[in-house]
Amino acid sequence: MSNLYGGPGRMRPGRRPHMCGRPGAHMWAPVGRRMRRPKPHKPTRRAPVRLAAILALALCVSACGAKQDVLSAAKTKPFSVMLDWFPNADHAALYSAIAHGDFRAIGLDVQPVVPSETAEPLKLLAAGKVDMAISYEPELLLARDQGLKLVSIGALVQRPLTSIIALAQAHVNSVAQLAGKTVGTAGIPYQAAELRTALQSAGVKRASVKEVNVGFNLVPAMLSGKVDATLGGYWNYEALQLALLHKHPVTIPIDQAGIPTYDELVLVVREEQARTDGQDLRAFLQALTRGERSVRADPAAAAALLVKANPSLEPKLQLASIERTLPAALPSGGKPYGYQNPTAWTAFGSWMLSHGLLHRNPNDTPLPPFTNEFLPGEGIGKSEE
Repeated sequence: MSNLYGGPGRMRPGRRPHMCGRPGAHMWAPVGRRMRRPKPHKPTRRAPVRLAAILALALCVSACGAKQDVLSAAKTKPFSVMLDWFPNADHAALYSAIAHGDFRAIGLDVQPVVPSETAEPLKLLAAGKVDMAISYEPELLLARDQGLKLVSIGALVQRPLTSIIALAQAHVNSVAQLAGKTVGTAGIPYQAAELRTALQSAGVKRASVKEVNVGFNLVPAMLSGKVDATLGGYWNYEALQLALLHKHPVTIPIDQAGIPTYDELVLVVREEQARTDGQDLRAFLQALTRGERSVRADPAAAAALLVKANPSLEPKLQLASIERTLPAALPSGGKPYGYQNPTAWTAFGSWMLSHGLLHRNPNDTPLPPFTNEFLPGEGIGKSEE
């Protein structure tokens, strides 16, 4: 499916729940800039010295102004990226690329935007309110099934983060041990389908497990004993947070429980952008790749950037989450950062269709739900494997 969106020669939950009671997690504001105030120039009594100083200052301002023009918005193109949730370890590559000037170096002034509602990124993207959105493969397939003309151009995370999580006292060490237990979900339809598939794969009768909609309070529901386990938390975040609290969680990623693998986080743009803005999209992904390399080289520095962007984050948790997520950020087989496996997309789309989550076959459309053509080393004339 090479070159399905770009023209010849042309070079972004669903509902991610607020689960852990972090104060202010629902009120994150977009990241802003802080201007540095220049030091005051001390006056002098000697006119010649004053004149020389003024001339020198004028030259300095002129030179500094010329340098700032290269990096300023006048010489870069504004490019808004709506996050799926508040800034966290899943976005480390993006914030590292911004901080190190990787986007500005290729002419993009990238601005992260935090959604006021975590279900809105794809809707606002489709409406042209932002240039790119970070979302989830299942949510993208649902949005396309509803008629939104969107496409994924790269994966931030190559496998599902969603997991079945249980505290030690629940005595759930495998999916089979969910029999007779109560499992909490956030009430998202495809989570119920994931639970059914996991139980079927483990030979557990669906009627033997009680599913409870606990909204976005998955972790509190476990801590209070309301449920024995949950499906919806992430192995790189909620499970880690529970471990840091010495709660000894048992974590079963859903792709190890019978659900087809998929890309947890993807970069989504409008189909028309993929057709006409290939140069910007290719440049964005090249800069993001450099950001990912910076994260891999110094995870602690990347965690510090996230905490700076979102001071309510716990530094220790962010660093642990980045380190845990790094192996899931790169595809296998020497493929470039952001690569999306066509076979996996086909299998997961078929799974969603078979469970009644989609009305139309996502694999039988004029244009596919994803493209790799803008990734470094992929693109024009290169066939999907």
